[in-house]
Amino acid sequence: MNTVSLSAAPEVAASVRMSARRVAGAYLAEARSECVRYLRNPSFMLPIMLFPSLFYLLFGIVMGKSEGADVARYLLASYGVFGVMSPGLFGFGVSLALERDGGLLTYKRALPMPPGAYLLGKMLMAILAAAAVILLLLAMGVGLAHVPLTARQAGLLLLTGTLGVLPFCALGMLIGTLLKGQGAPGMLNLVYLPMSFLSGLWVPLNQLPKVLQQIAPIWPSYHLHQLGLAALGLDQADVAEQVGILAGFTVLFFVIAARRLRRYG
Repeated sequence: MNTVSLSAAPEVAASVRMSARRVAGAYLAEARSECVRYLRNPSFMLPIMLFPSLFYLLFGIVMGKSEGADVARYLLASYGVFGVMSPGLFGFGVSLALERDGGLLTYKRALPMPPGAYLLGKMLMAILAAAAVILLLLAMGVGLAHVPLTARQAGLLLLTGTLGVLPFCALGMLIGTLLKGQGAPGMLNLVYLPMSFLSGLWVPLNQLPKVLQQIAPIWPSYHLHQLGLAALGLDQADVAEQVGILAGFTVLFFVIAARRLRRYG
């Protein structure tokens, strides 16, 4: 019996490796299809790229030229966070609501694919879109506003943006389980725009009423903004604390959303 077991061991190992490759292939195929689908949809990608870059061009470069490099540096972090929020909220929220209403989510669950591949594909798409936004703003900041940045600061801002999209993916996922498809874009804007303003992305917090300054930490965008400012050397925020808070937001939103998604399975 031992001889038979030993002779079968290579076959079992080969079978496990083949299964692992198939699962990994399914994840990669779903991630690729999600990315290609959104890249071919200009109505999704163009607003994500254009809005933060146009705002930064107007307020950070044109109007901020007389204020000095610190204003352009500050707004680079602010509009970077503003741009990063969008692919997470809309990439998950709107698409999930539409696909849930149209029955696509139920169809995907019936396919022989890992259950997490669908969400992983959307998450990868959001990360790539967030990275593209940050890279565009960095190019504008250095090339047009002549913001003095070190390679380390630029790299930290890019890292902050690409990973900072995750709490908004989880929040968008949660909102997508709560809303109907047709109403999702309007309702998400009612979350996206006020949250941006109340986090100090458009107007510095010290210029807002005191009560708004006190409640700012309840928004995940506030904590991501603190990390963005710290990455550019404009704030002495406790990085570990801010990362921990954002991780908590991500887990909380994801757990609630995952429980709601099970109802549709």
